[in-house]
Amino acid sequence: MTRPPTAAQRRVIDAADPVTGRLRGTEAQLAALVGRGLAFRHPRPPHDHFLTPAGHRIREAEPEAEPAAAVVDAPRAETGVFTARVGGEEEPPDGGPSRVREVHSAWQGLLELRRMTNPDGAVDRPCGWERTHLVQAAALALEAAGHPPAGADAGGYRVRASPQPDAIAVQGPDEGTLRACAATLEKAGWHASEHTDPRSRTRYLLASPRRV
Repeated sequence: MTRPPTAAQRRVIDAADPVTGRLRGTEAQLAALVGRGLAFRHPRPPHDHFLTPAGHRIREAEPEAEPAAAVVDAPRAETGVFTARVGGEEEPPDGGPSRVREVHSAWQGLLELRRMTNPDGAVDRPCGWERTHLVQAAALALEAAGHPPAGADAGGYRVRASPQPDAIAVQGPDEGTLRACAATLEKAGWHASEHTDPRSRTRYLLASPRRV
């Protein structure tokens, strides 16, 4: 790509589903993004349009012309965007049936993203998006499987970044929780192993996306 997207095209890209990359826009806007290699039209009905890897990179890059203050405030303005529970949030999202539906929809969307972007169409192995969003991807796999995330002062899983660039750490209140989380992550296409922190002596999981 030699030219940045227009302001209208950028708005369509920024509004894409954060997990699946599904786009909404006019036929002309979507066709223009396809022509520039930033989107593709799914061959099966209803023939929705999705971001390509190049489109995802545009979406995740900071707009060059935005003032610094606008960039800092941007995440706060993203209302309605799904975020997986990593555990220990000060202000967790409301639970209940609506959250269950959102999590299920996000997980199904992630499986579809795997099918569309993995070279062999595999859905049992993490895709490129997951490898660049390790904490959110692992947290979504755990929440979608029904594991309870930790509250502000309660038990449950916590997914955190680790010193290893291609792995995340999963903490839990007991070994039973860790074993259950490890089984879920293995089923979702991750390698998971238990370790002991040499200083605190607490047990935790180290998990990384499985490759071919």
